Amino acid sequence: MSLRTVAKIVTAHEQAEGAGARVRRSIGIMNQRNFDPFLMFDHFSSSGTNGFPEHPHRGQETITLVLNGSIAHEDFTGSKGILYPGDLQFMTAGKGVVHSEMPVPNPDGSPTIGLQLWVDLPNNMKGVKPRYRDLREWEIPEVVTDNGKVTIKVISGKSHGVESVKELAYTPINYYYYKVRAGGEFKQELQKGYNYWLYVLQGNQFVLNGDTKVGQYQNAFFNEEGDHITGKNAATKDTDANEVQFILVGGKKLNQEVVQYGPFVAANREGIQKAFMDYQYGRNGFENIKTWRTLISGGVTPEMIEGPLNGNLEKRAAKKRAFLEKQEQKKVAAAAEPVLVKDEL
Repeated sequence: MSLRTVAKIVTAHEQAEGAGARVRRSIGIMNQRNFDPFLMFDHFSSSGTNGFPEHPHRGQETITLVLNGSIAHEDFTGSKGILYPGDLQFMTAGKGVVHSEMPVPNPDGSPTIGLQLWVDLPNNMKGVKPRYRDLREWEIPEVVTDNGKVTIKVISGKSHGVESVKELAYTPINYYYYKVRAGGEFKQELQKGYNYWLYVLQGNQFVLNGDTKVGQYQNAFFNEEGDHITGKNAATKDTDANEVQFILVGGKKLNQEVVQYGPFVAANREGIQKAFMDYQYGRNGFENIKTWRTLISGGVTPEMIEGPLNGNLEKRAAKKRAFLEKQEQKKVAAAAEPVLVKDEL
């Protein structure tokens, strides 16, 4: 087994984006144009009516994870809803979609904070029908290792024997959310043929592979060779402030040229020109733009949350209880199954 070494570290500097939102971008910038199959990565913050009003996408997928607060979404196919802390949404734009993503006002006035990835689609799938897959926080398996010092949410992939295999994106993705207390150490296996990177959300005492320090808001991009990485929180005092939090993301390499202009991705330049014309004239996937009227782009109200956005917290809590009860029943049933000994086989 060999370590996958760090090729580059990029610091994500804050900038304006959307309509008054702020983002820290570390893929899709001058220092890191893309990272096959990833096109963009934003650590975003928005509040009030400062968000991402209606805008188009084509030829790609987006993955959104909410860290704090909640965000409402809608698109011109009729899909709409709310993502709460810990929830994810995987959106395939495919042949074309126009959508809005706006923060839900928090009672304490704090901003909605989250992460969004843009992922390239294989060229032969850029024209697929748009679709959504939501993953609620209680559906994500969690692993605790190193005597409780390391906690891993296995959003997609396999870590420490726990596997989360779901068809979340057409382009295969591994996605892990790590929390490492002071002194905590880990080893994470990686898949061959995948490009991996790691972004630190919190902490400045994180050391990769025994010799590479990665600080808050820094993104470490790994080389292609090697089947695992190691990490340690070098802090000596175990406090919440010293906890290291980061995401580790990998994507199967597509090995194709990236032809992109803003939210449009195509197999060639002609495809980009066609995307602009199709969007402008409402055709070839953008037909719904002629009749669609956005609900949330001007801001999210309590009436929207309880009504068309179906974001009632009591109903959400009931769904969570039902899911957890079902999982517990499965565990009890599995434990009750008889174990066959050799003579019984």
